[in-house]
Amino acid sequence: MDKDRVIPLFDSKFIKVYDLQYEEGRHYYDATRREKDRIAAVQSEEGFRAMLPDGVSCIVVVRTTDGRSCLLLSREYRYPTGHYLLSVPAGLIDPEDAALAGERRNPILEAAKREIHEETNLVVTENDRLEVINPLVFSTPGMTDESNALVLAVVHVDDLSVLDQKGAVGSEKFDGFELLDEAKAGEILRKGTDDKGCYYPVYTFAALVYFVAGLWRER
Repeated sequence: MDKDRVIPLFDSKFIKVYDLQYEEGRHYYDATRREKDRIAAVQSEEGFRAMLPDGVSCIVVVRTTDGRSCLLLSREYRYPTGHYLLSVPAGLIDPEDAALAGERRNPILEAAKREIHEETNLVVTENDRLEVINPLVFSTPGMTDESNALVLAVVHVDDLSVLDQKGAVGSEKFDGFELLDEAKAGEILRKGTDDKGCYYPVYTFAALVYFVAGLWRER
């Protein structure tokens, strides 16, 4: 799409809205975090394929000393829903993360390590697995170009008492963790709600599927 046909409608620190005038008198609206020259709609094919995502969502599998493997989720307050929802550790990729690409470090993995530590107090070490599952998936491309990378972290934990949510920053609010074995994760996946009857985000759905399917295991 030609940049001249992208008209800013609303601009704030946290969200922007553009009118994508794809034909004369035809309008499509894009809610985004990006500046006009960085929105997905105006990228070349090469630029589109090289885009960094806006954020990262982490599928965290905890392996304990007694041999258990559990999917780690948290209850995070989501303001647009007004409820604590079963969620994965997640956060935005900062400009400082993006700058690391020039140092041949992976901005996605660096952001993932930071978000996991902030939201769970777990430190991903060289003895753990940390890998990109998918470098960029769009949330709802019918109304936004917002995107997340999906990252798998398999973390060895000697003592589960280290888990805490004191590292929450800004507007983040948490209310505890859920450690799910495969049977419990499958139950929540089939029900479509958590044990409190609350619906959950699509990224939680992705984590449940990935965990239950055993795709996190080393081949």
